[in-house]
Amino acid sequence: MNLPVLYEDNDVVAVAKPAGLITHSDGRTQEETAEDWFKEKYPRAEGGYAHRLDRDTSGVLVFAKNAAAYEFLRNAFHDRKVQKTYLTFVHGVPKEKKGVIEFDIGRSRKDFRLRSAQPKAKGRLREALTRYEVLGEAGKFALLSVSPETGRTHQIRVHLKAIHHPIVGDALYAPNHPPALGITRLGLHAYRLDLPLPLGGRTLITAPVPDDLMSAFAQFPDACYSR
Repeated sequence: MNLPVLYEDNDVVAVAKPAGLITHSDGRTQEETAEDWFKEKYPRAEGGYAHRLDRDTSGVLVFAKNAAAYEFLRNAFHDRKVQKTYLTFVHGVPKEKKGVIEFDIGRSRKDFRLRSAQPKAKGRLREALTRYEVLGEAGKFALLSVSPETGRTHQIRVHLKAIHHPIVGDALYAPNHPPALGITRLGLHAYRLDLPLPLGGRTLITAPVPDDLMSAFAQFPDACYSR
């Protein structure tokens, strides 16, 4: 397995994770993971993945190469010091071109795989905040820039469903919506991280739009984002 390296120094390496690859093993399957790539490339590293991306989300994934960097980056993500920007395609066009989604998230009472923003969600409800901006429109679909300020499981997917604009290709949260825009997987891409570095300063890491989403992006020619 070969993952494109987007950024590397003595403490940190960031790669472009493709859709379909899991970040780490869940103990139930024997499939390859991004963590396997890291361990093979850096067999003596005492770090690991600093955060996770869902299987079907592509984009920037960061690993720490030593124990000190691992602790630093884990804390940075936990303390909301990492600025995350995703690009995503949704059903419908939000009325507000910019907005904040702020619904607590718990577990779904209907399906153990899902999270829910419903007031009666199961278990502890955890605060969650997501900012979005409409970058472009194409008929009954929109291209959004999304910045989650908290890091709840499936947060972007749950929040966009909660405002009735589920992500195109989301088989879990929008199973009754037909495929659209030529997208054959979850239409969510972890586009950019503004990351603090263990030795000081920050770096901006961008994952180019993957080939399997390019035809969808082409349908939004007036969208304003840096390719």
